[in-house]
Amino acid sequence: MKTYTRLLLTGFFLLMLQPVFAQSDSVRATTSLPDHPRLLLLKGEEKTLLRTIQTDSVWLRVHQTILQECDRMLTTAPVQRIQIGRRLLDKSRECLRRVFFLAYAYRMTGQKSYRDRAEQELLAVSAFTDWNPSHFLDVAEMTMAVAIGYDWLYNDLSETSRTKLRDALLTKGLQPSLETRYSGWQNASHNWNQVCNAGMAFGALALFDQPSAARPNVARPDLMPYIINRAIRTVTKPMADYAPDGAYPEGYSYWGYGTTFNVLLISALEKAFGSDFGLTAQPGFRQTAQYLLHMTGPTGASFNYSDAGRGGSIQPAMFWFAQKQKDPSLLWVERDHLAPAQAKSMLRERVLPAMLVWGNAFMLSQLPKPTQTAWVGGGKNPVALFRSSWQDSTAVFVGLKAGSPSVNHGHMDVGSFVMEADGVRWASDLGMQEYNSLESRGMNIWGKEQNAQRWQVFRYRNHVHNTLTVNDSLQRTNGYAAIASHADTPSFQHAITNLSTLYAGSLQTARRGVALLNGQYVVVRDELTALAKPATVRWTMLTPADVTITGPNSAELRQQGKTLTLRVQEPAQVTMKTWTAEPPNDYDAPNPGMSLIGFEVTMPAGSSGALTVLLLPGATANQPLPPVRSLRDWPQTKAGK
Repeated sequence: MKTYTRLLLTGFFLLMLQPVFAQSDSVRATTSLPDHPRLLLLKGEEKTLLRTIQTDSVWLRVHQTILQECDRMLTTAPVQRIQIGRRLLDKSRECLRRVFFLAYAYRMTGQKSYRDRAEQELLAVSAFTDWNPSHFLDVAEMTMAVAIGYDWLYNDLSETSRTKLRDALLTKGLQPSLETRYSGWQNASHNWNQVCNAGMAFGALALFDQPSAARPNVARPDLMPYIINRAIRTVTKPMADYAPDGAYPEGYSYWGYGTTFNVLLISALEKAFGSDFGLTAQPGFRQTAQYLLHMTGPTGASFNYSDAGRGGSIQPAMFWFAQKQKDPSLLWVERDHLAPAQAKSMLRERVLPAMLVWGNAFMLSQLPKPTQTAWVGGGKNPVALFRSSWQDSTAVFVGLKAGSPSVNHGHMDVGSFVMEADGVRWASDLGMQEYNSLESRGMNIWGKEQNAQRWQVFRYRNHVHNTLTVNDSLQRTNGYAAIASHADTPSFQHAITNLSTLYAGSLQTARRGVALLNGQYVVVRDELTALAKPATVRWTMLTPADVTITGPNSAELRQQGKTLTLRVQEPAQVTMKTWTAEPPNDYDAPNPGMSLIGFEVTMPAGSSGALTVLLLPGATANQPLPPVRSLRDWPQTKAGK
């Protein structure tokens, strides 16, 4: 215990360099906590989980899949400290996955081999020289891994192992978070704040009530309450980004990252203290579950704008939201990700056991469908999402993104859209490029200014998104587009956004409307005004389909035995074109099977005009369709956000 006392004293002196506790701090050193295990799942609560697992076929299959994966882990070697570029993050994440799975398996079965393998993993990472504090996400996830293992296995670990894990949590996890050079994430308004605060809070909760002999008798270092209170105070910064409606600025993938760790933090606080200290009530946070629900199309793919991956995946946080709101329909999409065919993908989710902890009140084999087919949200990156049905796998789905390229992980994709019909995604987005592939080439991809090196990356530029490119120029990074108006009437679901500031210096005004008409086809209409000089406007749509130009104003797209007709209704005279989606630079990721379809128009100086494009699935192309009205005449049933 002498080592741990010395470490706590060191932590105390570091703490003295931090701001003094305010009287309003939520947690104090004298606050009582449950005995171990106390993180997420209290002692004895395994019985409740087992009852649900035994009565629901979906939960039983998930549970068995986790146990099978743990059996496979028994013969694997622990992770090693092998850094890739500036990151140790993949090792931290794999450690978290292994420890969470194995500790869950031990608590649910009592099988000693699971505990022993988890302990082996925990001791291995605790012996690392450090957890790479220069990239603090690595520390946060490793701290969470060791905290869960220490807490969930506490009563069955030797005192020697406990001491090693405590020392590692303190010196490699919590103490570095007190150093200014490593703690800039406390002021961030993005996912780093959520992830790092959650990891540090888990570590502090695990070590909260060490015996008094391990602490000085007089100048007691209130390190653990300080870290927990710091998390409660500072996590509200990124949570402000959910306001006003729940649209998460960083998109689908980073919703999964930031929101999951935010929920892990809240859930741990609720279990330990019986309170979330007002975090759940932050504006827009509860509503964000609806955002995520609507972000997945009928094909199972997400609207992958910004630095998002192309596919959808299981989102454990949705089970917490469903429990909190008593709304099982929020799990409509998640259940599909739990199908047997998705087992491999599901097992990559490192906090999967938390899903069972949060969702066990629901019978997944009996879920009601969502009631709304439209969702619109404002904020830093507003989105509008429409579909013709939740139950029909061939339903039409369209999503429109507004906002700004300058948000964290942003692309020059303002005004971009995705579209699905007949079980096929027709209008696509390339999503992210793996960061190390660019950073290893010496590129700085995190700048947001207009001339930042980030905008030299092909996938990040407006040229390859489903939006406009004017005079072959980039969108303006200081521009911003709100959702100006929208309606969700079944016959005319739509949203309109004002893109003018994105094309400042190239166009006087630019407005885009995207509509789903009668649940059958999609309209994209742009209304533009040129400056006192001509403007060349390129309209593009990225697609994985085989494209055949069938006329001056039409093209036929084919994939998976289905067809989509792209028809330009206005202007009357255009020439359809295709462009390659292969990038020009050797540092860019390849985009096999993708191409761009569209057209270019030249607007005379001071002129106004409209670009109206119809996306017509299957037989819809042969139906007589009325002319598309001006955006000012599109119906409105709700105020704009």
